Amino acid sequence: MTHPTLRALPRALALSLLVPAVVPALAQTGRTTDADALQPVVVVGTREIQPLKDSVADVVLIDAQTLRNGGFESVEDALRRQAGLQITRTGGPGQSSGYLLRGTTTSSTVVMIDGVRVGSATLGQAAFESMSLSDIDHIEVLRGPASGLYGADAVGGVIQIFTRKGRGPLNVTAHAAVGDYRSSESDIAITGAQAGFDYAASLSHDRSRGVSAVRPNDAFGNYNPDDDGFRRTVASARLGFTPVDGHRIGVSATQSRLNSQYDGAEYDADFNPDTTPDFRNHLVTRQVAADYRGVLNPIWTTSLQLARNTDELRSGGTTLSRYETDRNQFTWQNALRLSEGQQVVLGVERIAETVEGEVFTDAPKRTNNGYFAGYTGGFGPASLEASLRSDHNSAYGTHTTGGLGGSYALSSSLKLRALAGTSFRAPTFNDLYYPGFGVASIRPEQGRSVELGLNWASRDSSASATVYRNQVRNLIGYSLDTTGAICPAGYDMGCTANVSRALIKGVSLLGAHRLGDLHLQATVDFLDARDRLTGDRLPRRAAHQESVSLDYTPGVWSVGATLTDIGGRPDTVQSLGAYALLDLRASWRFLPQWRLETQLLNATDRDVQPVRDYQGLGRQIWVGLRYDMKGF
Repeated sequence: MTHPTLRALPRALALSLLVPAVVPALAQTGRTTDADALQPVVVVGTREIQPLKDSVADVVLIDAQTLRNGGFESVEDALRRQAGLQITRTGGPGQSSGYLLRGTTTSSTVVMIDGVRVGSATLGQAAFESMSLSDIDHIEVLRGPASGLYGADAVGGVIQIFTRKGRGPLNVTAHAAVGDYRSSESDIAITGAQAGFDYAASLSHDRSRGVSAVRPNDAFGNYNPDDDGFRRTVASARLGFTPVDGHRIGVSATQSRLNSQYDGAEYDADFNPDTTPDFRNHLVTRQVAADYRGVLNPIWTTSLQLARNTDELRSGGTTLSRYETDRNQFTWQNALRLSEGQQVVLGVERIAETVEGEVFTDAPKRTNNGYFAGYTGGFGPASLEASLRSDHNSAYGTHTTGGLGGSYALSSSLKLRALAGTSFRAPTFNDLYYPGFGVASIRPEQGRSVELGLNWASRDSSASATVYRNQVRNLIGYSLDTTGAICPAGYDMGCTANVSRALIKGVSLLGAHRLGDLHLQATVDFLDARDRLTGDRLPRRAAHQESVSLDYTPGVWSVGATLTDIGGRPDTVQSLGAYALLDLRASWRFLPQWRLETQLLNATDRDVQPVRDYQGLGRQIWVGLRYDMKGF
């Protein structure tokens, strides 16, 4: 068990960062700041480029420098530390993972790569375990309902992942590292732009022996003492051509292959379990896209994208089951600048999904036509954002959602935000069509959310606080009914059903400060997610989660540490205890283009149980070498 003092440190340190930052801000009344002329920009909040500081929505940007220098073990780790997502994973790296954004289910968050919606339509989630940090340029996270712009499943928010894009002269980067548990990772990338062409390509390979994913004496008897490791290879490429200024044509492709072991059981005719087979997930994901973006005149910018996402899983021991999702997506989006600071976004999006596999012989093709409009306007110190979308789906009918938000600059550095919106989560193919479980008449979940936020920023410091409340009805879950009252006749093991309602409330705090060569950053999340019918907490949601990072970079040396605290959470019939993880890192730039790196993950060797009966890795040391042709 982690010492209580260690568990309390992240919250105390985070609050110590937030309080001195916010208090002086409240006293400011219009003083100017030394704002950097190059403000970071994001897309996810409005579907068009806008400065991050102008976003009315609660948007978190994880930039390229943070991804390269933050000492993250995975995409999930980066999201948890920076954006406050709660992560559930059935074991260590490479194992299946879930993500709970603002306390909603994994299926209630939209995940996109370069504008392409990705993930399994049977499970209703993206496979972060198949992604590598090496080919990612940056990540944008919109926290809060966004169905008014993105349609189904944006109840908790949207995660937009952007791969590398070519800019400037030719640049080559490479990285290789080895670690405990026979782990290794390597990647190489090339980017650049010349004569109207921009190009980027990357290739990475990661592997680890791991540990047994399941703990001894698990509830279902799936424990096998063998190690459950993984191998993952990811390739990505983007090519663009700009024949004249303001018009770009591009193509992109990403493929990931994941081979991960896990513990399971096969059963004979008498239902006796056999845990000895080598159970594996063979997952292949592909995204290909062609796009065009053109400035037709000073008022009208149009974007077109045609994309295909494939998610193919073969899973099992002596016998493999196959689940495949094919998703075709067409998006046409138009941004109209009515005047300075006034913009309207109009678009249409069509998605066609099919699934294949031994159990989905009768599942029909599902199509969704979405029509959306967004407005962004500035009125002196005030800003307004609005969205409205109508989705027409062949499986579950028509749903209209929207959002309305505004902000007001109390001073040059302090901004008050308020938003309200509606959202919905679509039933997955499993919910609708899985034999003996799915029910075709299941209704989508529907949410209503309000939030209030306060943002402050100066040249070297920033802080924000957001309070939110989200009511979700028609929660899709499992019903044990065998009487025919809820489940169809003949469903002897129960079925999927709209079983409950949920009330999700929370507070998110972020703070950052730079003192010369010292950079401090913290996130604090408090969450109260409950079933409104029973009053019970929703499973696997921690009541609080904190992360504090400190990095010191005096010249060619860099040292850093991150302390992450996860609160206790219910999981089926038992509660999982709180735990804290301490990660350490250091680097030495011994030449302008070369850097030696080392990390010590889980430095206190904490016994982590991310999900009931599963275990993560213990202490792990990494040593690696990184090269950047343009220099660090």
